[in-house]
Amino acid sequence: MNLRLDRSLLHRFGILLVLLAVGLGLSLATESFLTVSNLTNVARQVSINGILAVGVTFVLLTGGVDLSLGSVVALSGVVCATFAHPAADGHPLFLPIAAGLLTGAACGLLNGGLVTKGKVAPFIVTLGMMTVARGLALIVSGGRPVADMSERLTALAGDVGGVPIPLLFFVTVAVAAWIFLRRFRLGRHVYAVGGNEQAARAAGISVARVKLFVYVLCGLMAGLAGVVLAARITTGQPNAGVAYELDAIAAVVIGGTSLSGGIGSVAGTVLGVILIGVINNGLDLMSVSSYYQQVVKGVIIVGAVWLDRRQARG
Repeated sequence: MNLRLDRSLLHRFGILLVLLAVGLGLSLATESFLTVSNLTNVARQVSINGILAVGVTFVLLTGGVDLSLGSVVALSGVVCATFAHPAADGHPLFLPIAAGLLTGAACGLLNGGLVTKGKVAPFIVTLGMMTVARGLALIVSGGRPVADMSERLTALAGDVGGVPIPLLFFVTVAVAAWIFLRRFRLGRHVYAVGGNEQAARAAGISVARVKLFVYVLCGLMAGLAGVVLAARITTGQPNAGVAYELDAIAAVVIGGTSLSGGIGSVAGTVLGVILIGVINNGLDLMSVSSYYQQVVKGVIIVGAVWLDRRQARG
């Protein structure tokens, strides 16, 4: 009984303890880690990955996967930037934002449609979308960054009262997703489909609709991340977002979401996002080569999946 209780506590609070330990270690290793400017920088850096991670949490909860996130971010950013030139300042600000969001949602709709109606494996569908979206981003932009963006849009990457606006987007998305999964019927259906698809279908849940919903939502979050990224780098960059999907999925799995579906939480995802961001920032502060950073990140991903499998067997 005590062993089961210890495992439950470790599963629930383990990542928080790891985060605190890493933060303590970095604060001792480098004086600049706990400075306000550095922590603000960390918050700004993790926001885009956080938005993506919240979206892909829904997909992983149903037992699916989305490998197209980075490419959809690039495509959405390019489309947003195309509608955000200073010459279009007379147009409402929501026009480029809506264009980016709808682009991401459309990619998610296509992914979900092929998974649910076409019965194609999510891995194959989203792998194909990864290539298609990247190609479309290059076509729309002519292979060049879409620059000369309106200052009204680039202001979305600024601060409000010293708080980065991208962080506000991340927090808003995370809180809304947390409430949705805990309080709404469709949120409970997401868990049900991931836990046992056949049982969910027998209970009268439209499995296809739930899966279509999570892929559209994931695409929408990728669109939002694309808009925020374009505002931050002040261009629509067709080569942006490379390997973003790996960071997002890693954060979700590290946060306790099972790759088999049915188990996980937005709170865990948020902690996973922060942990990856803190590790990346700490390695930068200690001037660790980017080559070694890739190795560390890979080890973290494999370790998280290994722990997920051990917990599933236990």
